[in-house]
Amino acid sequence: MNPLKYAITFACYNQVDYTRQCIDSMIKHGLDLKRLVVVDNGSTDDTRNYLETLDLGGRIFNRANLGCGVAWNQGALALQAEWTIIMNNDVLVSAAWIENLINTAEQNGLKIISPSLIEGTLDYDFETFARDASIKMKHALRMGGRHAVCLAVHESVWLEIGYFQPIPKLLGYEDTMFFHEVEKAGISVAITGSSWLHHFGSITQTAMKQERGLSQKENLPYRYNYRLLQQSWLERKLKKLKRVRQIKLWSKHELAEYSLSMHGLRIDGDFVWK
Repeated sequence: MNPLKYAITFACYNQVDYTRQCIDSMIKHGLDLKRLVVVDNGSTDDTRNYLETLDLGGRIFNRANLGCGVAWNQGALALQAEWTIIMNNDVLVSAAWIENLINTAEQNGLKIISPSLIEGTLDYDFETFARDASIKMKHALRMGGRHAVCLAVHESVWLEIGYFQPIPKLLGYEDTMFFHEVEKAGISVAITGSSWLHHFGSITQTAMKQERGLSQKENLPYRYNYRLLQQSWLERKLKKLKRVRQIKLWSKHELAEYSLSMHGLRIDGDFVWK
């Protein structure tokens, strides 16, 4: 695939070891780092020194933590392409992950597409798993499914609904608001079984909770952010129930056909499928 067809960006805030693992996995699978823009949100560890050693497509150093929305917008605008991949820094990529994402989107008329995920401890052979799962589930799609761990966004989406809400205090609610606008606009989205990532599990959010003295069960975003959606309690409740039922149906179908699903958790050395 022509590398000029896509650009990649992620935001980071401390956690340099995860950023290094993420970029190392990209290099391992042939990514030209000139297609990657990294936005550092005011890290105080060795993140900035590490990023200075890389021949990236762009480095943006914010003076403070401006939140995901601001950082994702900065990265997407700094290196524009037909497809922009917005992702977390606490992930590992697999072989042909970009090609499989974009090719699947184009073959199915999708404007936003996300890969399948295994989340948790890296206590298994991810490379072998991802290779086999990508082949087995090559044509599997969760139409209407989405997540913000990684999403490839077609440039037409920015023109139709705009970018992410650039409000630092949203603290992770930016993806919810973005997908809300995507749904209202009727933009086609899906999760594909042809591309896989390992996600260590919201490492930056966990660290930010610790900084603020919050327990891991507490939400980092402001508890009343949902008001920005301008939906009634009943409407939000019904949408959530519908979404949960749909995920269960997807998982049941995938397990019956492939003996795995597009969302797996590593718990006590085993896969738990969601």
